[in-house]
Amino acid sequence: MLPHLSKGKRGFSTKFDVVKIIQTIIKRLKTGCQWREISLKDYFGEEKISWQNVYYFFNKWSKDGSFRNIWVHLLNRNRRLLDMSCVQLDGSQTRCRMGGESTGYQSRKSAKTSNMIFLCDNRGQMLSMGNPRSGNHHDLYEIEDVMGEIIEILSEAEISHKGLFLNADSGFDSESLRQKLEMEEITGNIKTNPRNGKTVDNDHYFDEKLYENRFKIEQANAWLDGFKALLIRFETLDITWKNMHFLAFSLKLIKKLKV
Repeated sequence: MLPHLSKGKRGFSTKFDVVKIIQTIIKRLKTGCQWREISLKDYFGEEKISWQNVYYFFNKWSKDGSFRNIWVHLLNRNRRLLDMSCVQLDGSQTRCRMGGESTGYQSRKSAKTSNMIFLCDNRGQMLSMGNPRSGNHHDLYEIEDVMGEIIEILSEAEISHKGLFLNADSGFDSESLRQKLEMEEITGNIKTNPRNGKTVDNDHYFDEKLYENRFKIEQANAWLDGFKALLIRFETLDITWKNMHFLAFSLKLIKKLKV
């Protein structure tokens, strides 16, 4: 991770150990504690440092793209570990306690939520995601833009999306998404939504056997829940919320590399 973290423009280096800073951020990601409640003595001992110092670096590395660079680099270097025989698309609604950007009331959860669309491979390894959207919108809201954001991350990692088979549940059954996928040369294996009317006699591609692999995205979302800071959103800025996910993705892949 360290080579991809930004440094000062004039070569300034912090007096704090950057490794300990990263470890503290990861501790917060895993435990879900508030920034001000982080036990700094676990890593810094009697060294004088405040939680604001740690958050400063997290905020800085989120906004300058450092965490995104870490993820893109890891994804690019370890493409051989991915199973791209088919990929899985799904959305996830997260309760928001502090309000902030891209939050809205979601009746199904009876709370303000934020929605993100994720893409994982056929082994349940998260690959990419769209920017957060307000929870009062369904998964298909601005779906063309969301797919563009997902594909952009894959392209940065030099992973070709053309020719992929993509599984998605009936909540993603729309002509706009199908057209977007066709334009990007992706084969959409999307379950037909009965609410849309035509459930038979359509010419949309659908492979029931291939669709069985969609449970991999459920597994991927389940391990994301292992990072307690992602269970409930306290981050008010979209960019810091999204970069927490980049860090979680990176940790998951690094764990695979060590096994």
